[in-house]
Amino acid sequence: MKRWLIVGICLLSCAEALAKETDKEAKRLEKSAEVISEIMQTPEKGIPRDLLDKAVCVGIIPSELKFAFGVGGNFGRGVLVCRRGGNGAWGAPSLFTLGGGSFGFQIGGSSTDIVFIVMNPGGAQKLIQSKVELGGDASVAAGPVGRSAAGATDAQMHAEILSYSRARGLFAGIALKGAVLKQDGDGNEKLYGRKVTAKEILIDGKVRVPPAARILAETLAKYSPRGGAPFPKA
Repeated sequence: MKRWLIVGICLLSCAEALAKETDKEAKRLEKSAEVISEIMQTPEKGIPRDLLDKAVCVGIIPSELKFAFGVGGNFGRGVLVCRRGGNGAWGAPSLFTLGGGSFGFQIGGSSTDIVFIVMNPGGAQKLIQSKVELGGDASVAAGPVGRSAAGATDAQMHAEILSYSRARGLFAGIALKGAVLKQDGDGNEKLYGRKVTAKEILIDGKVRVPPAARILAETLAKYSPRGGAPFPKA
């Protein structure tokens, strides 16, 4: 009897620990939706709507996850969402981590949001790899800010990824060159309750949007209901 009691206590403890970890991933999705909503509510200082409409994917690292800036390095946890098929409705999210060397600025991590938009299917295909260096494996540029991309430079218009940061109330383009994006397989497993790859989530569209991510999908649809470009057929 005592043995079964111990087993029951252990199972309960494991279930509670798993619930707490799942709550962390849900919180990441909730905060990501808030970041997009707050940024796009000020069109003059947000991501140009015409660029967002061209994007096939959007990545967000919310500041509440403490994007930490150390000496010569940084690290953050984020979420990537793509349009189904590249040009359909916003799909299920895949979790990732972002780290690496200096991003060209030094500010307090606790007040920093990172947002990037993936401008073509080629860029999306690169980001589903287990590890990709921005600016090396995938071209990246600091994104333009405003109502439209009319003043964007040639480099910005040809980049696979356009990146931004928001810190201390200021939203601006940021160069993420040298940053390394890795898939957060453990985070995805906790979110979906099973092992699932970034390709299955983002490119193949085999995974449904979980309840915790519906607000994020709805928020993206509010500001860019249509757009993107079709992913190549497998």
